[in-house]
Amino acid sequence: MKNISIGKCTVALLMGLAAISCPTELMAKNKVKGKNVPHFSQFTYQGNDPIYEQNPLKADEFYSPILQGCYPDPSICQKGNDYYLVHSSFAIFPGVPIFHSNDLVNWKQIGHVLDRTSQLQVEDCGISAGVYAPAIRYNPYNDTFYMITTQFSGGFGNMVVKTKDPMKGWSDPYKLNFDGIDPSMFFDEDGKAYVVHNDAPAPGEELYNGHRVIKVWEYDVENDQVIAGTDKVIVNGGVDLSKQPIWIEAPHIYKKDGRYYLMCAEGGTGGNHSEVIFVGDSPKGPFTPAPSNPILSQRHLPHNRPYKVDWAGHADLVKGPDGKYYGVFLGVRPNEQNQVNTGRETFILPVDWSGEFPVFENGLIPMEAKLKLPKGVENKTGKEGYLPNGNFTYTDPLNGEQLDYRWVALRGPREAFITNDKNGVYLTPFATNIKQVAPTATLFHRQQHNHFKASVQLSYLPKSDKDLAGLTCYQSERFHYVFGITKKGSQYYIVLERTEKGASTLLASQEIDLTLPITLQVAAQGNDYAFSYSTDGKPFVNVGGTVSGDVLSTNVAGGFTGSMIGLYATTNNDITIP
Repeated sequence: MKNISIGKCTVALLMGLAAISCPTELMAKNKVKGKNVPHFSQFTYQGNDPIYEQNPLKADEFYSPILQGCYPDPSICQKGNDYYLVHSSFAIFPGVPIFHSNDLVNWKQIGHVLDRTSQLQVEDCGISAGVYAPAIRYNPYNDTFYMITTQFSGGFGNMVVKTKDPMKGWSDPYKLNFDGIDPSMFFDEDGKAYVVHNDAPAPGEELYNGHRVIKVWEYDVENDQVIAGTDKVIVNGGVDLSKQPIWIEAPHIYKKDGRYYLMCAEGGTGGNHSEVIFVGDSPKGPFTPAPSNPILSQRHLPHNRPYKVDWAGHADLVKGPDGKYYGVFLGVRPNEQNQVNTGRETFILPVDWSGEFPVFENGLIPMEAKLKLPKGVENKTGKEGYLPNGNFTYTDPLNGEQLDYRWVALRGPREAFITNDKNGVYLTPFATNIKQVAPTATLFHRQQHNHFKASVQLSYLPKSDKDLAGLTCYQSERFHYVFGITKKGSQYYIVLERTEKGASTLLASQEIDLTLPITLQVAAQGNDYAFSYSTDGKPFVNVGGTVSGDVLSTNVAGGFTGSMIGLYATTNNDITIP
């Protein structure tokens, strides 16, 4: 996570942070109904990427990525036959989604690690700030799970939370006394603990832009703090400092056959991304790079390869249920215009560690969509409550007592603006709109395919031109589309607006009859997006023609997130109808 100075973020964490009201209390306060409070129901998301049509699964296969859409920077740990997987969440609230599996193939989301404002304060930060690169580890010596991360907001800086049971929630943060990013923990067989992380070189020693180091500290598990004075630089620059490698980061330490292995990302989270490995005889080094680095990368392959996976790196290792090692890592799947709209996703590959160093199997050749199942594992994705992957249809009436964990908000709790009933969910609008760096009344679902349709039914009568509700396709506060219902004078309108670099353009507007609920739809074929509506079950009517998805891509918008589809309401609409 690049070119951001953590030093500005490591101010003292205010003690005694007041917890927010519990979700049920927030929802009780929010029980308002009526025609001018937007009511959403019957959400459908359908993914239809050609790669899955052309590569159907056999009985002994599964798809990678295992988590599609914006689930970057994966970290994984194991206790017995339980696996837990976490990811970066930036300004998304709740933060750090956590998943559980018994076999590395079939996953269920069990919640979020940071699910309350005493843990997560992102209300005034851009979407690509907030929570970076979490690492999850299990310490068998005190039977405790730890999640360590960097939070670029709220004065947290580097922090750790812990629990005895990831199914039952996590502690408030312990602020850690060091700068840098991408911390991870290691628990040795003698009971000693360590923290390893990325940092800047010592003042005056930076040799070039992107020059970073890896540091290690001893860690006091009784007081949950690094031990002052124990820090040591164990990698300077990367595998070969003479080649000026950039952004050595995301370090993890493993122990195998009495030796210590340090695995890091190198090259930055883009086209030069890779994973490299070092070995030493102590957690505090010295560490020697393997003779054949990188052990995972797609950077050297032809740019025009079909169905390409790119940017592979930021990996973590674990032993699978078959006794073999596996590595989870991030990658992207650009669309046909080479735009990255779905963000950085979580992939998995088997790892051959029969020699001295681990090597990702087929991690240096063009990656394929299908992998062989671990021995004894059945593919149940999309069944029995396990998350789907490949091409799938997800339907949600939005009427459960608790919304699916895949629905998230930005910069604040979703419970602050939602109220469920048996027919769907009400969104009480905020006096903020999605161009603002502030909490908004928006429920987001990640875009998980390059070819998809998403639709939702909306019942709503805006009172004025300041009221708007509908859909948004959102990459950031400065890059997005809004497709919604508003009012001018006594007439209701449907509008489509494009925002690029913070400047907005009204692409289309037309009068609309809101006697009956309306269904809004967005459909994408790669870089081509189309927004449509239907009333009374009639055929969909396009608004604004075909528009470019470029503003929804990382290539154009920058940042570290992927595009999301939002159910959106505001009383601060600034779209002006001519």
